[in-house]
Amino acid sequence: METTICPWCQTEIVWDEELGPEEECPYCHNELKGYRTLNVSLGEEDELEDEDESEAEEGLGFWEEDDEGHLNAIRRVEAFASDGGDLLAYESGVEKILDGQEEVPECPHCREYMMFAGTQTLGADYSPAVPESVKEPLLKPAAKLNVYVCTACFHVGSFLSEDDRNALIRTVSED
Repeated sequence: METTICPWCQTEIVWDEELGPEEECPYCHNELKGYRTLNVSLGEEDELEDEDESEAEEGLGFWEEDDEGHLNAIRRVEAFASDGGDLLAYESGVEKILDGQEEVPECPHCREYMMFAGTQTLGADYSPAVPESVKEPLLKPAAKLNVYVCTACFHVGSFLSEDDRNALIRTVSED
């Protein structure tokens, strides 16, 4: 009989040789095959170590996602604390501000929450695009942007205000 360990609930599953393995765990009902399952073969440690070394030489690790931006953000906030700043007071103040916001977007760089810092009106240097299918500008020159600042990496981002979002939707959806 073949033995399998469910990667989700860590339960040992013993399958009957005649029936073969099923595609779903009988305990937690998660799929055992497909894109969600990672198969690791044990006993090939030498090959695995060689692959790890070659990946390390190339600058690749197990986590190919670039977390450097997030780490730099943490370092910036920690630098504030090392200069005598009260990190706990900062975090408490940030939490109070975020609790009072209607929208709390995530920073595209480090995934921390962003604080609303104010509004900005599109300036004189803005020239609106006029798509042929719509025959009018997508955004009016007086459109307002909500400006947000990341609480960790201090990235500044802006989004259309609620009124201008609705105006854009109406403009695009009109026949």
